[in-house]
Amino acid sequence: MTAQRRFPLVKRGGELVKAVIALTCGHASDEGRYYVAESYVRCIELAGGIPLLIPPLEDECDLQHLLESADGLLLPGGVDIDPIHFGEEPLDGLGRVEPHWDRLELRAARLALASDLPVLGICRGAQVLNVAAGGSLYQDIASQMKGQCLQHRQKAPRWYGTHSIKIEPNSVLAEILEMQTARVNSHHHQAVKTPAPGFKVAASSSDGIIECIESENHRFACGVQWHPELMVGHYPEQMEIFRRLVRCAEEGK
Repeated sequence: MTAQRRFPLVKRGGELVKAVIALTCGHASDEGRYYVAESYVRCIELAGGIPLLIPPLEDECDLQHLLESADGLLLPGGVDIDPIHFGEEPLDGLGRVEPHWDRLELRAARLALASDLPVLGICRGAQVLNVAAGGSLYQDIASQMKGQCLQHRQKAPRWYGTHSIKIEPNSVLAEILEMQTARVNSHHHQAVKTPAPGFKVAASSSDGIIECIESENHRFACGVQWHPELMVGHYPEQMEIFRRLVRCAEEGK
């Protein structure tokens, strides 16, 4: 990706324009529908950015042109990732996959990493970020993890932090949240297994599940396994994750 934007967004009325954050859309192929949850859009807005919704596109050059007009990328939650993308056959515990969704987000993540575009992955998005950079996943943690697992598909309200995570000192996440431990919500059955080269573990749950990965080679490339967009109304510190994405995006304008 070139450093020059296809659609420059520099000034409006003498003032700097807000950072544009590309937000990938999910794909329900059986319904012929593209979609994204409102909570992601609102968090980008509240953090000071402008969301730009991007659906699956047939022409990869079109995706590249759109990302050249963005200042950052958010990869949201969603369905399972096809294990073909990390060199495995599907196991019995694998859930629904959407090929066009995988294609969109893996391509978007790789373009963002290649151009050092700030990127935040949430739940599935964290897994996409890891796979795009060369890491692997647990297809189904309950059947693949050794020992007893925590409840990662919680039965509490979706915003509620049901289990704790330990945050690594000197990590970007520790700087963002200003915490050594935190309570997070949990709505997943896949997770990062082997972090991609150049990424480190920034947080884990007590059963060993990786809850946050960060790039050591990019301005901001972070994936969180929980859903901060659902927590911000009750856990205000979670908004700082979105603010960091937007601030890094603004600094790169």
